[in-house]
Amino acid sequence: MWSVLWAAVRSKAPYVTFPVAFVVGLVGYHLEWFLRGDPPPTAEEERSISEQREERKLQEIAGKDLTKVVSLKDKLEFAPRAVLNRNRPEKS
Repeated sequence: MWSVLWAAVRSKAPYVTFPVAFVVGLVGYHLEWFLRGDPPPTAEEERSISEQREERKLQEIAGKDLTKVVSLKDKLEFAPRAVLNRNRPEKS
């Protein structure tokens, strides 16, 4: 008798487990929402990532004089340094 009962429980387990898990998840979700509340979105959260990036870039260059740049002749190296400096001779 026990083997028949366990075989029935084993075969019907997905049909019982899924609704129970769904109800537990739904209750937990709404309980957490009720306890935390729904905070109003701030101005930072409403702006997109690209808008925040542009704002940061504008703040960084606000106090700089953009007309003074380093001449290409004054730069020592035009390309990025090779990995571990193995492929370039040292400059003196």
